[in-house]
Amino acid sequence: MSVQDGGRPIRTGIIGFGTGGRVFHGPLLAANPAFEVTAVVTADPDRRAQAAKDHPGAAVLRTAEELFAEAGRLDLVVVTTPPDSHHDLALAALARGLAVVVDKPFTVRAEQGRELIAEAERLGLLLTVFHNRRYDGDFRTVRRLVGDGSLGEIRTFESRFEWWKPDEPKAWKAQALPADGGGMLFDLGPHLLDQALRLFGPVGSVHAELTRYRPGPGGDDEAFVSLVHESGVRSHLAMSSLAPLERPRFTIAGSAAGFVKWGLDCQEQQLASGLGPGDAAYGREPEERWGRLGGRDGQSPVPAEPGGYPDFYDELAVALSEGGAPPVAAGDALAVIELIEQIYASTDIRRGH
Repeated sequence: MSVQDGGRPIRTGIIGFGTGGRVFHGPLLAANPAFEVTAVVTADPDRRAQAAKDHPGAAVLRTAEELFAEAGRLDLVVVTTPPDSHHDLALAALARGLAVVVDKPFTVRAEQGRELIAEAERLGLLLTVFHNRRYDGDFRTVRRLVGDGSLGEIRTFESRFEWWKPDEPKAWKAQALPADGGGMLFDLGPHLLDQALRLFGPVGSVHAELTRYRPGPGGDDEAFVSLVHESGVRSHLAMSSLAPLERPRFTIAGSAAGFVKWGLDCQEQQLASGLGPGDAAYGREPEERWGRLGGRDGQSPVPAEPGGYPDFYDELAVALSEGGAPPVAAGDALAVIELIEQIYASTDIRRGH
């Protein structure tokens, strides 16, 4: 499928202008000459003002209905709204002949993801999911080490995504139940699950522990997931919004060596501070933050691969203009939702102190 006409930029509408639209998609699209931010949808007055400032050539609309009424002016829609709206908005965009990027989590129910994939295939439209953490520099470094045999046979893979947010600033996140896409497993789990599946393949068995510490109703504040991959590797994935102390981002034990890495990829912080993809420092970690490879006899720093969130939209532009594969297959994102659905169906959220 090709949506470009005579070299015209890919006309893009962004639905939602919270962190996803403002920090991630907006700057990445604006920095890529293959795209044009044609419209932004947000009802919040402050966000409307920010959208107009960030994208002066775009129409700033209050509702998705306004955007869909002008669908003929668009080629692509980016859905970056709370998870329980992803399915309906993506389905509406497909119905109007538009290619779609859906922010993670893809959907809140696997059946919704299957419906979107089937509809996109029926209509011959591109559907992809913004699993941006595939493009983290630290994950790219891990993938390189796993692939080149530096670690030997991988035995255990530990991956953590934890922060300290005792006062959740987003009301919908603080109160949303898993049925609405609330909780850490839905918030951070798609990143960690997708990375583990990329590295080690399909899962044979899964065990999880889910805990809520905040009072009142809501999703899990902390989740631990143990996967046994069909390849034999065991992945331990931890995610929390209430982690008082930092633990390593990655810890990998192999038959020949181990690897440990502290700290999150730098790209989100850079984008939030206004440092864009065109800056020479973008996506590059200083040497003091590099991971270390070795064993009991010593460790050495491992040069970090550059992070590359812009690559997602570079790959998307090629797919839209030449009809190639999307940057992230929607089926990959569906596999993550199926795992999350399996975990919630078999694991109760316990109350913690």
